[in-house]
Amino acid sequence: MAMLAGRAPPGVAGCRRLLEAALAAGLRPLLCGLSPCWWVTARRAAGQWPSPGLRVPEAAETERLVQELHRPGASLRRFIACPQLARTVQRCLRSGAGPGAQCVVLECAPGPGILTRTLLNAGVRVVALESNSAFLPNLQSLENSLDGQLKVIYGDFFRLDPLVTGMVKPPAVCSDKLFEAMGVAAVPWRADLPVKVFGILPQKKERNVLWRLLFALYECNSIYRYGRVELNVFVSEKEYKVLTAKPGDVRAYQALTVLWQVGCEIELLHSEPWSSFITNLKNGALAVPKTMWLPNDHLCLIRLTPQQNLFTGSLKPTNSSNFIFMVKQCFAKPRSRVMDKLNSWSLDNAGKLLRELEIPENAESRSLYPEDYKRLFEALQNSSMFAETWFHDEAFESIRNINL
Repeated sequence: MAMLAGRAPPGVAGCRRLLEAALAAGLRPLLCGLSPCWWVTARRAAGQWPSPGLRVPEAAETERLVQELHRPGASLRRFIACPQLARTVQRCLRSGAGPGAQCVVLECAPGPGILTRTLLNAGVRVVALESNSAFLPNLQSLENSLDGQLKVIYGDFFRLDPLVTGMVKPPAVCSDKLFEAMGVAAVPWRADLPVKVFGILPQKKERNVLWRLLFALYECNSIYRYGRVELNVFVSEKEYKVLTAKPGDVRAYQALTVLWQVGCEIELLHSEPWSSFITNLKNGALAVPKTMWLPNDHLCLIRLTPQQNLFTGSLKPTNSSNFIFMVKQCFAKPRSRVMDKLNSWSLDNAGKLLRELEIPENAESRSLYPEDYKRLFEALQNSSMFAETWFHDEAFESIRNINL
């Protein structure tokens, strides 16, 4: 090879470095006498696709499209319309990626496809899951113009795995069918991330969606049957404050706080004013939800990465519903003492157990850290004094109500 003239032949590691440098610099192997197919195949093997150079419409054009496709009675939805915001989200999704192949991005409710096009231009493989049939023709036309980099599926991520008998009616969708269509196989829990999910949580069902995802996480059900799926979602600032609250925060520290912090690493990637998004409302109103106690001026893009060591102790998917129920019961009266709650669960020597865990006997439920709750649950699991029968029954009922 001419570019190596005058140098000693590189070893295997040297060849790999040259290839990585060529990929990073965008040098086409045609210069070395190789075919274009080699270049495309190498990029795809590394999880990178050549940029298709798609045009990304400006915000005004996107807003007109959304208004034209408006359907009376449709649920409130928000969309990314600004190309600059789309590029910011694309960079956020790319951040934290390891040196290996990029995983596929499952984009939930892409709508007009501004972020979709931006991700494709960045060489990302995208699966677009869209529930509004009015947006499908444009997305499918885009899919047909590309060579496998985009897959469009009719479905609603926020109606994933509904608790119904018989056939699931679209746009509801089953996770096994979805992942099969995506070509993503299950991996061990401690393996690398199999897929990244992006979406904007629906405003009216935001808290309910967070609870449903939480149960799926702890039980390794739904999307989490396939491994530690990474969620990258826009949530209201109010819910972000709840998810990241600290013990003692009277208004924000809740059962949801404890359970998400035990289950996932929570990272704030970006915050954006509500006005940066467009809605599908006929009058174009922003429909910003009001809140009395917590700030809510932005939508916050957060990354929820399941903890690798979530199930290394006594906490397992098979008993996780008991853990969730225990935390919810403790926060039913946040100012109550943990000692009193343990005594109500027929634990004979609650004081001794708390001393062993170095938790003060007068500690209130809202003063314990998330890791304290996990340690407490694992100690209860290992205690022969703990009566669990009725506890399990009430935990099961709690799960059923959350998933309705």
